[in-house]
Amino acid sequence: VVYGDTDSVMVQFGVPTVDAAMTLGREAAEYISGTFIRPIKLEFEKVYYPYLLINKKRYAGLFWTSPDKFDKMDTKGIETVRRDNCLLVKNLITECLHKILIDRDIPGAVQYVKNTISDLLMNRMDLSLLVITKGLTKTADDYNAKAAHVELAERMRKRDAATAPNVGDRVPYVIIKAAKGAKAYERSEDPIYVLENNIPIDAQYYLENQISKPLLRIFEPILKNASKELLHGSHTRAVSISTPSNSGIMKFAKKQLSCLGCKALISNSEQTLCSHCKGREAELYCKTVANVADLEILFGRLWTQCQECQGSLHQDVLCTSRDCPIFYRRKKAQKDMAEAKVQLDRWQF
Repeated sequence: VVYGDTDSVMVQFGVPTVDAAMTLGREAAEYISGTFIRPIKLEFEKVYYPYLLINKKRYAGLFWTSPDKFDKMDTKGIETVRRDNCLLVKNLITECLHKILIDRDIPGAVQYVKNTISDLLMNRMDLSLLVITKGLTKTADDYNAKAAHVELAERMRKRDAATAPNVGDRVPYVIIKAAKGAKAYERSEDPIYVLENNIPIDAQYYLENQISKPLLRIFEPILKNASKELLHGSHTRAVSISTPSNSGIMKFAKKQLSCLGCKALISNSEQTLCSHCKGREAELYCKTVANVADLEILFGRLWTQCQECQGSLHQDVLCTSRDCPIFYRRKKAQKDMAEAKVQLDRWQF
């Protein structure tokens, strides 16, 4: 017996095939049921192979009811089915389990984790994957301790009471960079406000508080030194350093135009390129036009997807569902497209 719960027991028979395990499972269930007082009965239900038992009420495995093919990948109590983590954690854990249990590719799972962590630290992660959502069940005064979503709801109420979350709503938020030593509840912010104001995300918080524990729970039974291999190394050394543009001394900084080619500062507001990049004018203009076209296509696809969800392709999208990852992707694409068009308008022929 490897695991037992209130109404179930899991037994490892040590046989090489799923078919043999099912045969023994049915025989064992019939034999044990014979010792019970009727109508109590132990029923054979399924086979897990392979099976990853993390701890009590936390496990994952391939679910078999027929020896020919597994039915699905089944998970209990881990981050693929929990709602208190960001979407990045769910996607990462699901893909890792798929590679480990279905593909039997542990090195591939390790490399996927490293690539994801690298993208997170280099600020290449879509904001919709980093949104954490929690329910506002009572007013701020009724909470014993300060919570990130509660404090954010109060700040949003001071900014605009009409759009602020109310009791009973779910509050989406992301964790942003702030002064050293700031508490998590002081760093929570509305994702739309973050997008509109180019506020940098605290990638280190997500690595340490969202990703690391779920990953180690899965990989520690598999790897000799999971923490060292997954959370330390060359993939964690390259980090994007973003500076908030609307806080601290940056509030008083004067924005100056830069060359669209090499980003060098330009003193003349009517110039588009510096003297060094002037010879690449045609190439850089084509790149700017192509970038605008790509962003228009992306925004158009997301807009159409929202229209289809809304039920009409002939009306504006009125949806403001902040639980939907497409909502943030659409807002981000719209903002990126507007910024790209500003860059395109700088070209003067």
